Amino acid sequence: MNMKIDRVTRIIFLVGLFGFGLSMGRSTFAQAPVSVPTSVNSALVIDAAGPEQRKSLNAIYLIACPGSGFGSGFLLDSGLVVTNVHVVDTCTEQTLVGISTENKHVAFSKIIHDANRDLALLVPSEKLTKSLRLAAKDNPEPESGTTVSTWGYPFGYNGTSPLLSVGYVSGYRTATESGKAVKHIVVNGAFDHGNSGGPLLISHDNQVIGVVLLTFHFYPAEVKQIIDSLASQGSGFMMGQLTRPDGSTQRLSEAQVTAMVLSEFYQKTQVMIGEAVAASELAAMIKEHSLELPAPNSTSATK
Repeated sequence: MNMKIDRVTRIIFLVGLFGFGLSMGRSTFAQAPVSVPTSVNSALVIDAAGPEQRKSLNAIYLIACPGSGFGSGFLLDSGLVVTNVHVVDTCTEQTLVGISTENKHVAFSKIIHDANRDLALLVPSEKLTKSLRLAAKDNPEPESGTTVSTWGYPFGYNGTSPLLSVGYVSGYRTATESGKAVKHIVVNGAFDHGNSGGPLLISHDNQVIGVVLLTFHFYPAEVKQIIDSLASQGSGFMMGQLTRPDGSTQRLSEAQVTAMVLSEFYQKTQVMIGEAVAASELAAMIKEHSLELPAPNSTSATK
């Protein structure tokens, strides 16, 4: 009898959490399809940007990989759109979409990946204007305590856009997780999932000093392994059927519902430490792939 009560109590608790998790936004459960938003616009003038950055906001793009997720990206004066490899994910030139602040959908003719740096160069299928400059190579790197900002689309936000996040440089780190030394800028700031791929800028300036890459979790690495393990369990007690916005359905086990709820909390817990790939790494990547890239835009950068 006690076992039955425990199971019923657990199911009620999970259903409640599941509903709460879905109300927080799109689940990061691996099998959840993602549609491309269409309500992006930039009608509001965002005074917090300052006069220089405000003129550059149209250089920011929402990057959508349908079936996977969202991230941010930005247009350089060379005509390339920059984002992260993990934002592009499994998408190809035929499926990846960029969405401008004017709600214009942009296709790409070529995607160049650099998995070590987690950077991707996207070649637009058409000429784009209103861009950002990459900080000059001989510019000194900002000192610790320098106020920095990024504009992007946290959690696939698709209302008035983009959104501002502000922080300050905490220091620098050489990342070696990929097996190659990559310079990172450590930032104390509210960079959330979806800000990945956005430009890191010195506050009130429009020169790119880095590309937002990640945020840190205070959870141990084992937590993510447990969530992934639960998500893969398709058998066992079935809690019901989930109908998604596109009309598709999915039967969910108790373990899978638990994984979806835990994933929401794991992904959306805000920690005020993030990192960006230094601009010098982006410049080096562009140089390494120069023969694969089209001639730079003749369009001048945003001033």
